[in-house]
Amino acid sequence: MRRRDFLALLPAACGAALVVGGCDKAGPRLPKVEAGGTILAFGDSLTFGTGARPEESYPAALERLIARKVVRAGVPGEVTGQGLARLPEALEEFAPQLLILCLGGNDMLRHGDEATAVANLRAMIRLAQDKGAAVVLLAPPRPSLLSAAPEFYTTLAQEFRIPLEAEVLPAVLSDRSLKSDLVHPNAKGYARIAEQLAKLLKAAGAL
Repeated sequence: MRRRDFLALLPAACGAALVVGGCDKAGPRLPKVEAGGTILAFGDSLTFGTGARPEESYPAALERLIARKVVRAGVPGEVTGQGLARLPEALEEFAPQLLILCLGGNDMLRHGDEATAVANLRAMIRLAQDKGAAVVLLAPPRPSLLSAAPEFYTTLAQEFRIPLEAEVLPAVLSDRSLKSDLVHPNAKGYARIAEQLAKLLKAAGAL
């Protein structure tokens, strides 16, 4: 592998290896998502694709990249408590092999209780796993900084030994050329998110 190709894979691989204390080749593994399997992208406006057309959202772009069905289940403005109430029906309807969970940004934006948001995220991970779905966390940055995801996402990833992608959203939302407004990506930004998730899924063995 050429050095620049290795460096391109490094953020995803490091995100997948957070639970073992650094970037090594092991990292949390994911079961393979079969060609006919479904991935459920679940979250708020970042999953819905606010700021771009539906076909430019990250779930739509990811579906094209990995040749797997990716359901776009994002609700703009949703907080983790609302997501927790909505998730059981979505899991029942789509029976995903993999859940990509991206929630918490609106809790932070509204200065909600962090412990409650963490508890809601923890409950959603457990719900998905109880239904037989693997989970990947996609972490948004704190709205006041847009440069780093809160540490509680790392804590949750370590607790459940699941892959975490904590680099791409802060990077996209810190780059004006990749944003449609202050807090949402544009089509290029969503494409970048999809590309990074595709690398993570391949590195973790899901593809």
